[in-house]
Amino acid sequence: MKQYINNLDRGVLYMFMASFFFAIMGAFAKLSSESMSSLEVVFFRNVFGVALVGYAVLKKPMQQDGGKPWLLFFRGFMGFVALLAFFYNIAHIPLGDAMTFSKTSPIFTAIFAWLFLHERMSKLGWIAVFLGFIGIVLITNPSGFNFSKTDLLGIFSGVGAALAYTSVRELKKYYDTRAIVLSFMGVGTVGPLFLLVLSNYVKIPELDFMLGTFVMPSGMVWIYVVGMGLFATLAQLYMTKAYGASQAGIVGAVSYTNIIFSIGVGLMLGDALPDFITLLGIIFIIISGLLVVKK
Repeated sequence: MKQYINNLDRGVLYMFMASFFFAIMGAFAKLSSESMSSLEVVFFRNVFGVALVGYAVLKKPMQQDGGKPWLLFFRGFMGFVALLAFFYNIAHIPLGDAMTFSKTSPIFTAIFAWLFLHERMSKLGWIAVFLGFIGIVLITNPSGFNFSKTDLLGIFSGVGAALAYTSVRELKKYYDTRAIVLSFMGVGTVGPLFLLVLSNYVKIPELDFMLGTFVMPSGMVWIYVVGMGLFATLAQLYMTKAYGASQAGIVGAVSYTNIIFSIGVGLMLGDALPDFITLLGIIFIIISGLLVVKK
């Protein structure tokens, strides 16, 4: 029993640290976005990860069956486009709001797992989904059915991430975990380079979240970029350690402290406090997420 409690304590501590590091990563991404497009920010966010995971693969080659290349690409692509939407929102709305949108992914994952993987959804699960959608409506606060661009991208960041996570459940049967991670980071590195070239020929203002001009970082921007990559890697590391040290439901619940940390860090960067309706939406989404991971 004592050993279980010690493991639980470590798992909770690791996830607290991961949530805090994710918030700091978001702050560096927001600062970087003042000097470069969100597309370029996504590139630098992933290129560090590719180098680190690639080094790990060189040290210990992957052992896997494979056989699902298109599903592997789908995981990487959906994670990449969700990240594009997420980083665009980080640059244009309060950090806490952007993080809250991204934390809707467990709600959509539950739905997709029910639809595509035929996983059973309990009454509590459906209540969680219902509360989550109320929270989304409160945060977006649409006028009729007119959602803003950042609202739509925020929702998509949750949907895209959920599709990526749902595919991981199937991919784990066929691939080394590092191959799954590389599918995301690899597409997230090559994809921005392709879109940066395409941006020279395509000029559509509505697609500015996926278009941009490459700007070589200089001065303090390099610190922001390196800081973003460093804290993203630390966050991933401690999140992995958390899930290894304690039950997934417990550390999954603790991960919602990321929203609280992000609101606090955002305030230090000049974000306004969430108004009452937005705060109510955030609370509904946190409750919904806690119910989803309760099992």
